Amino acid sequence: MASLLCNARECPGGIQLTDTLEQMQQGTLMRKVKSKSWKKQRYFKLQDDCMTIWYQQASPPSAPVSISDVETVREGHQSEVLQSLAEEFPPERCFTIVFYGRRGNLDLIAGSAEEAQCWVQGLRQLIEVATSMDQREKIDQYPFSDKNKDGRMNFKEVQRLLKMMNVDMNEDHALRLFQAADKSESGTLEGEEFVLFYKALTQREEVLSLFQDFSEDGKKLTLLELVDFLRQEQLEDEDTEDLAMELIDKYEPSETARARHVLSADGFLMYLCSPEGSIFNPQHRALWQDMSQPLCHYFISSSHNTYLIEDQIRGQSSIEGYIRALKRGCRCLEVDCWDGPNGEPMVYHGHTFTSKIPFREVVSTLGKYAFKTSDYPVILSLENHCSMEQQEVLAQQLKSILGEQLLTTTTDGHVPSQLPSPEELKHKILLKGKKIGRLEDMLDGPGDEAPDVSDDDNGAEAEEERRRAKVSGTQRGSALQKDKESLAQALSDCVVYCKNVSFRGFQEARSHSRPSEISSLAEAKARKLIRDAGNEFVRHNAWQLTRIYPSGMRTDSSNYSPQEMWNVGCQIVALNFQTAGMEMDLCDGLFSQNGRCGYVLKPPFMRDEETPFNPSDPNSWEGPGPITLTIQVISGQQLPKVANSKDGAIIDPLVRVEIHGVPADQARQETKYIENNGFNPRWDETLQFQLHVPELALVRFVVEDYDKTSRNDFVGQFTLAFANIKPGYRHIHLLSKDGTSIPPSSLFVHIRITEPPGPEQD
Repeated sequence: MASLLCNARECPGGIQLTDTLEQMQQGTLMRKVKSKSWKKQRYFKLQDDCMTIWYQQASPPSAPVSISDVETVREGHQSEVLQSLAEEFPPERCFTIVFYGRRGNLDLIAGSAEEAQCWVQGLRQLIEVATSMDQREKIDQYPFSDKNKDGRMNFKEVQRLLKMMNVDMNEDHALRLFQAADKSESGTLEGEEFVLFYKALTQREEVLSLFQDFSEDGKKLTLLELVDFLRQEQLEDEDTEDLAMELIDKYEPSETARARHVLSADGFLMYLCSPEGSIFNPQHRALWQDMSQPLCHYFISSSHNTYLIEDQIRGQSSIEGYIRALKRGCRCLEVDCWDGPNGEPMVYHGHTFTSKIPFREVVSTLGKYAFKTSDYPVILSLENHCSMEQQEVLAQQLKSILGEQLLTTTTDGHVPSQLPSPEELKHKILLKGKKIGRLEDMLDGPGDEAPDVSDDDNGAEAEEERRRAKVSGTQRGSALQKDKESLAQALSDCVVYCKNVSFRGFQEARSHSRPSEISSLAEAKARKLIRDAGNEFVRHNAWQLTRIYPSGMRTDSSNYSPQEMWNVGCQIVALNFQTAGMEMDLCDGLFSQNGRCGYVLKPPFMRDEETPFNPSDPNSWEGPGPITLTIQVISGQQLPKVANSKDGAIIDPLVRVEIHGVPADQARQETKYIENNGFNPRWDETLQFQLHVPELALVRFVVEDYDKTSRNDFVGQFTLAFANIKPGYRHIHLLSKDGTSIPPSSLFVHIRITEPPGPEQD
């Protein structure tokens, strides 16, 4: 708190108020751009708090932009809109502000290159501050809420500070605490009074009580007491003394306590709220799995209609869809290619009103962003509806733009007996599509027989066209005709390990197919196979890739649950990344581990071609027996308000825990709701689950605002694989509907995992 009296030429977090930031605070006239014809002058100004930007418009009044909502700033023509204006405005005057989640970008054109640079550099500086600032440092924003700079804050100024710190709370409660802390009864708080107020506001009785259970004098945890807590409750069993020392050094705010190797109640709370105190095992955030197994042994983060950022009938096609998917660790992207004007192939959803983007732009974006989040291979799933001439253009653009990144032959020059590993394919882009003949023809030269073109297995488009044709009574049309047309050799040669083949049954696949072939199945077809031949499906996926895609009837770009597809080992389970909801939460939950590299190793019993495992029958696989997962939901902290709720509205939160896994493990239980308390609700309820196949289970925590007359409103969620759960007292840091973090909103829980007794214990 020493920095409460910090230098006036500092921004929040102690960063110097540079000339750049001062210039931004004076304001700049720039063009806000929405399309080639919509370019409006707006006055942009960085506010005194250095954490919000305001811009002037007539009606409706503009909502301020919070720095914490900004993910990054891109310079130059790095959006479709700015690309369309490239001839009118030079790149050095253009930049794009990119927000977290699914919020649209803000495209701006400054009056000069110097003004653009000022905003680009200034915003980057502030984004860095916002992302690195912890809750302690946010308290240091005190002086910036003190509008008249007299070292005191009235209630309105305190409220402004709380809002900046994401403390959304009952005004009456805050006022009572404010008055109690105002010892001088001046109607304002200064220095120590504010510290008192903040401590009263963030007091956590449940954490204090836990602290006192392990502290002999109730004031501190000695090194040995902390070691006891870490061993007994957190089940940390490796180098516990070293870990305890590390935690004290990292989280104890008092220098004296650090020097004595003890942890105060404040330090204990900071540890519990830190990554080390999170429910997610921090070691599993990094790359922790074996990456040297064949591609088919991994679940692969996969997107459907990647070019869409809205629905698939009228939605906008955008390279932004590819950038967002790649940044989320997606490793299989879909491109629908159609003939375009002037010999330029275009990407869009055929026979709909979606907008179009040149294939060249998609490939350039892929080349630029493919390996920024992950080094592991990207699979480009090509739905090819182009004429022979434009197929040649597709091949030429892929090769010239991607260069060495495009894989055009096997890793060792030989016909593979199994697929290569993600490790062997690092920094490579693989094309998935139709192919003339066999892979060995390409390596050894064609045989005597005339080569066949592989089946067009990109069923989603064809299925939709057939259905549309039936409805309209027209001929079956172009999709079926395309199947019969030839494939350009140059494009065929770009397909190596992911040759599309039609699925004609597991027996047929086993006797004729090769590891380098892949089948795509619509969700309904996959469900039927899971029902009728679950074990065969698991065995098939142990040696060959399978892609699942959403039904053509999902015109709103809704998603199916990926879990049932993962249960049989399907690797490429394609989802509409642009559509938020439980299905994408599961996808984000599974792929948030292993360095977010987009590949997660399947459990051993799903990598064995002779496995007896069938997800519908847990007894088919001799596991150790059901594991018991016990979750005590203790409390919630600073839960956000429901979007678009009225001013002053307070939520009635409840917590639901869902298990997504094999059918026998699917379950959900919820707590009671707490009336009118989103700030610090207490549930103290215990929920218990039996898991027969924990290796496939995902656990989803959902907070909702209870409503007795209508459907509950979504407040926040967090999803993770059971394998990544840390037992003990843990915080769950909630995410928004978009999957972005909403600090400091969290749940405080206690987790216990009970293994079944071993044979010697029976």
